[in-house]
Amino acid sequence: MTTTLVMPRTTIPQHVVVDRGSWAMLMFIATEAMLFVALFFSYYYLGRFQPVWPPSPPKYALALVMLVLLASSSVVLHRGERAARRGYGQAARRWTGLTVVLGLIFLGVQALEYRNHLRELTPTTDAYGSIFYTITSFHAAHVILGLLMLGYVLLLPDIGRSAKPPHRPLFNASLYWHFVDTVWVVIVALLYLAPHVGR
Repeated sequence: MTTTLVMPRTTIPQHVVVDRGSWAMLMFIATEAMLFVALFFSYYYLGRFQPVWPPSPPKYALALVMLVLLASSSVVLHRGERAARRGYGQAARRWTGLTVVLGLIFLGVQALEYRNHLRELTPTTDAYGSIFYTITSFHAAHVILGLLMLGYVLLLPDIGRSAKPPHRPLFNASLYWHFVDTVWVVIVALLYLAPHVGR
């Protein structure tokens, strides 16, 4: 006669599961933040060995337009988060959809800016051109990833807090989107505006 040892089933509390997903997103954001810190460090490190850095300060009109677009998208997405917390799923979807539209417009304006910049500066012109396009194109890739996250959220039947995974899809995608917007603020300050100070 054999006896089977039955281990008691342990249930993970719902709030622990939900927080685990958010903590995972925060750790992912931390790794991405370190990437941009390294790129910003490279920008200033390369500038140490140049008599004038940057050789020609970039025009910042379109960069400010893009800044307004991303800042507005963060405000709009925050409205969507509030609607989701209050149980207004359709309103949350509308705000999230508008955020996606603003993000796509941002990418369109950046493509226009690249077209203008490439007439005078290419990634192979010099060290400045290389690091400028590296930083801005890496950010564009992060915007695209953020848009894919938000697009995925829009396809889900429930975008707010739920008992089944993903537990807080809109909240977690919003964390990433706000991070991407914050990085653009730093890029505009360091790459576009700072070079004009003192000239």
